[in-house]
Amino acid sequence: MQNKRHDLEMSLRGILRGFGLKVGQTTPRNFEARVRELADGQQTLLVVADAMLLARAVLVEQLGKLQKRLVSLARQDTRARLLMSTPGVGVLVALTYVAAIDDPARFRSSKAVGAHFGLTPKKYQSGETDVTGRISKIGDASVRTALYEAANVILTRPVRGSLLKSWAMRVAKRTGMRKAKVALARKLAVILHRMLANGSAFVAGKAAAKA
Repeated sequence: MQNKRHDLEMSLRGILRGFGLKVGQTTPRNFEARVRELADGQQTLLVVADAMLLARAVLVEQLGKLQKRLVSLARQDTRARLLMSTPGVGVLVALTYVAAIDDPARFRSSKAVGAHFGLTPKKYQSGETDVTGRISKIGDASVRTALYEAANVILTRPVRGSLLKSWAMRVAKRTGMRKAKVALARKLAVILHRMLANGSAFVAGKAAAKA
């Protein structure tokens, strides 16, 4: 629904641009008002804008209902609430991870979780050749995306667990921000599994030491 809302907004921007009208920077709240302001006085353009804004409003309404439902599900799930004690891990990340892991005991080691979700580099070895490539991207793509988003939040916003962020920032200085986010996503996969296995809440110092 977020993608469809974004598609509608980009289509509206494109249509207005065809009339020489630029929407510019907006927020979700003032986007509709800005579009109507630009289309004012142009009847044909107003008809098109009204139809597309109505469709957008329905998507926004239904997305809000889904988000409330997700919050309710997370509050009822002790495992999701546990994971949400981790910086960067919100409702969607927690529920996605819990659903994918299911039973933590099916993994012999927490370290195996990163590879399970395709967050470890591919290796090519032949004779004297030993090449480390990009991450394998095997396994559940939705979990990989969720963990990457959580890592992005930690690295780009003020969050709790500054020791873990400090570790990731040191990685970023050596290898770049993109690789640092992947590395942090991999560490989060391991940390979250250990939390589920032990039933323990996030401890910033302990997580950073393991990282």
